[in-house]
Amino acid sequence: MFMTELCTTHRTLTIPRLQQTLMRLGRVMLLTAMLYSVLCGLHSIGSSSSVISTAAAAENEDELAKSILEKADLIRFPKESFQVDVTVTSSGGDSTEPHKYRIYSKGNENTVVQIVEPAADRGQTMLMKGRDLWVFMPNVSQAVRLSLAQRLTGQVANGDLARANFSGDYQPRLVRTERIGNEDMQVLELIAVDKGVTYRRVMYWVRKSNDYPYKAEFYSMSDRLLKTCRYDGFKQMGGRVRPTRMVMEDALKGGEKSVLEYDAMQLRELPDKLFNKDFLKKLN
Repeated sequence: MFMTELCTTHRTLTIPRLQQTLMRLGRVMLLTAMLYSVLCGLHSIGSSSSVISTAAAAENEDELAKSILEKADLIRFPKESFQVDVTVTSSGGDSTEPHKYRIYSKGNENTVVQIVEPAADRGQTMLMKGRDLWVFMPNVSQAVRLSLAQRLTGQVANGDLARANFSGDYQPRLVRTERIGNEDMQVLELIAVDKGVTYRRVMYWVRKSNDYPYKAEFYSMSDRLLKTCRYDGFKQMGGRVRPTRMVMEDALKGGEKSVLEYDAMQLRELPDKLFNKDFLKKLN
């Protein structure tokens, strides 16, 4: 009898305590779960913020690279319509006779290149519309289709004269800043937007202080270095200071190079009919 009462009393005291303990444990577990959920949410927010920050930084770098390229393009050639005379002198190769051209350019999509010298080629005219290029020759009724990458003379490709700017033809990426002499250079990698441009890839050095072009490396479709180019002879031409001399050197054959000298640049309105195939046929 005594033992029965003791056990009953023990159960009466133990069960409420057990219930209290379980309730406290449940609250702890609930708080733990809530804290874990909050921490996971904070981590997710942090990860999302990190991804957004990385994407924003990449977008800013792309915009910076485009800005550098566009500024350097405007220094090389005017945005407005213009004409300019170019003399190309090559050395180290088969052709050392100077070649002279008169170029009419309207934007980066319309260009006419007239051959002035040598006399044997005088009268030949090249027309570029977009990335399509034709040559018109005296006494030949049909224009001949050409490639922008095809060599014109010496180290000069057709596209080197016909395409005024890099913007639009290449997607730029700022890869590094490099110190050359006492100047900081911004180094851009330019990747062709399609196969119709002159080069597959260009490495382009631009002065950080003033966006003047310094040098370039041109690569083939197989990513082989074809030639290098230096921009110098900066002086007033066509309304601002520009490089008037380009030195192109063959990267495969040492000692072969072509020097392009620009002169008599004029900003002028050019009629649309000048960039029409039928109009150029009549001229020839």
